Amino acid sequence: MSKDGHIQAYTHPAAGWGALKQVAINLVREKVTAGNYRTLLKQNQPDGFDCPGCAWPDREHASTFEFCENGVKAVAAEATSKRVTPDFFAAHTVTELLKQSDYELEQHGRLTDPMVYDAASDKYVPIAWDDAFKLMARHLNTLPDPNQATFYVSGRTGNEAAFLFQLFVRMYGTNNFPDCSNMCHEPTSRGLPGTVGVGKGTVTLEDFEHADTLLIFGQNPATNHPRMMNELRDCARRGATIVSINPLRERGLERFTSPAHAVEMLTGASTTISNLFIQPKLAGDFALIKAMAKRLVERDDEALAAGQASVLDREFIARHTSGYEAFEQDLRAQSWDELLAESGVPRTQIEQLTDIFIKGEKVISTWGMGLTQHKGAVKTIQMLSNLMMMRGQIGRLGAGLCPVRGHSNVQGDRTMGIEDKPAKAFLDRLQKVFNFEPPREHGLDTVDSIQAMLDGRVKVFLGLGGNFVMATPDTPLTFDALRACDLTVQIATKLNRSQLVIGKEALILPTLGRTEIDLQNGVPQGVTVEDSMSMVHLSYGMNKPASPELLSETMIVAQLAHATLGSGQVDWLARGADYASIREMIEKVFDDFHDFNARVAHPGGFHLRVASREREWRTPTGRAQFVPHAVDTDTPIHRARAKHGDRLMTLMTARSHDQYNTTIYGMDDRYRGVFGLRRVVFINKDDLALLGFKDGEHVNLVSVWDDDVVRRADDFLLVEYDIPRGCLGSYFPETNGLVPLHSTADGAGTPTSKSIPVLLERAAA
Repeated sequence: MSKDGHIQAYTHPAAGWGALKQVAINLVREKVTAGNYRTLLKQNQPDGFDCPGCAWPDREHASTFEFCENGVKAVAAEATSKRVTPDFFAAHTVTELLKQSDYELEQHGRLTDPMVYDAASDKYVPIAWDDAFKLMARHLNTLPDPNQATFYVSGRTGNEAAFLFQLFVRMYGTNNFPDCSNMCHEPTSRGLPGTVGVGKGTVTLEDFEHADTLLIFGQNPATNHPRMMNELRDCARRGATIVSINPLRERGLERFTSPAHAVEMLTGASTTISNLFIQPKLAGDFALIKAMAKRLVERDDEALAAGQASVLDREFIARHTSGYEAFEQDLRAQSWDELLAESGVPRTQIEQLTDIFIKGEKVISTWGMGLTQHKGAVKTIQMLSNLMMMRGQIGRLGAGLCPVRGHSNVQGDRTMGIEDKPAKAFLDRLQKVFNFEPPREHGLDTVDSIQAMLDGRVKVFLGLGGNFVMATPDTPLTFDALRACDLTVQIATKLNRSQLVIGKEALILPTLGRTEIDLQNGVPQGVTVEDSMSMVHLSYGMNKPASPELLSETMIVAQLAHATLGSGQVDWLARGADYASIREMIEKVFDDFHDFNARVAHPGGFHLRVASREREWRTPTGRAQFVPHAVDTDTPIHRARAKHGDRLMTLMTARSHDQYNTTIYGMDDRYRGVFGLRRVVFINKDDLALLGFKDGEHVNLVSVWDDDVVRRADDFLLVEYDIPRGCLGSYFPETNGLVPLHSTADGAGTPTSKSIPVLLERAAA
């Protein structure tokens, strides 16, 4: 309990009337005008706009309203009538604004004018757009090496802006493309090519209509991608078996009342979603999945000994895969004791879960950042691929791999070439189409960019969307990194902390939101996005822009490219004025985007072919590859526990329900029973007793790492919760500072935000 808020168990189903109530509160809080309410009816519609929130796909762009609480919050944040004008900046110094919370900064509203930092007054002052572009061009063109600039991209950016941006930056001369993928699903993008040949999922929404079993790893869909809940509801109601595999029992995976179904709303009914909950300890998913694979081999032995059919899909293994024999040998040699200890899951539950997997004829495995933000994330994704291949559950109707991406176009940005490690074939195609030699050396990802800024190797930072300093790890170091730059540029719709952590010179460039009409030479422009299941569709805004001074992201990129490189090789300004012409460029580079403008004009757009969905394996062997991996018992968590014993806890960061990525919509997390608070730590009741604390006490968190840096987050409320022993949960970005900069996923560089070794100390009264 706290004087600023309270903890109260939430006993209702997810969504339902509670969601509608929160939507109404949020629309009032954002002061959305009545005229903009119609926007909500055009969200994810054929004649409307794509939601600026999550990347869950739309069902054939049906004309019926599909309610999504956090989608409405995202739209309301753009449609707000509140404004951050030059007068606002004249009344506040940067130092003053830095003292405000992330929630308070968000609530000021939409940015209206380009602003430049004035060091003498410690305030932002207005700057003309042309002068802003000249300032950026001067900095970029005076750098002795293009690699001294780094270019961050948020997953909200549309395909057209992303493609134009990567082309400009590569013509400028670098592959420094840190992006939000680095911090979330990079292990998916790096892991899947090694097993199935493509770093994307293999399913579409149609597969959910046919699946009889769903395994949901490390996800909280009711908060992070609420439209997924309607698919899960439909699956549950027709009898599919759904298993939730997550350290926390999330309310949305227990019971769900769909606001889109009047009978449920009027009768107070709900749908039970999950048939079984499995709660591995943090970083225990790899051992759990490998244990399932080992048990599958044992069950196959039992079946064959009894004269029964194999439980493995031996025809699929023989025809479509390589490496199975070595993989099976590794499983047989694997100790059960080690798997049980590392997973934290009893063997009886592992056997129950494996039986469900065997019974399933059409199995979809989905996952979120609960699998990807760990040191062993890449091998976890590959082990899940191994498991699915053992029963041929990839490349057939109703079955497959389903990574659920976060921001609305994070997958599309990567497809468009926002990639610090671009493929040779892609660079060759750029060279051929645009007649220039692109840089071949791999660039900097997010963590490497932060280190390079700290080292003085990067002098210019340009952020195309997002809130870089609050999304990244080791927050004080990231602050120092941005402040070491000669120039920092933030392109954004609303005020956030990244615009206040600045280099010697700094710009804020306000841009149109996804919901707003984008007119170029009097012609409305649409942008395309690619969702989690590789559907590409067109989005047109419909609201009046928040300010006449706003430029689209695409035009900002075009103007910057023109100011920096001139238009001798590419007519940047002409491209920025006609997005269809950018799509014509895209189809020349990517074969899968042939007839781009014609195909995307159809309602619902088109599906990008995923080779592994059709059992075409783009691997060196031409087959799907089984990849054996050992259990790692020498991780930073193991070493810290050896030193500190049972006092050592493992912390995961998570979103609250009133949050999307780093955007804080409100101070509640109602499904977890938290109201008016964010500085909370969820803890098992037995750990409270072990450590000598009580529910409701305040503690400080101190991370344990093998360097001399002290990382701490002070004054958090302990909340007794259903979470495995030795594990803690808390919110980001408040706890991002506990994640060491170089604590990353092996082979991916993703911060280990779901497995942070920490100690708790009692806070001062």
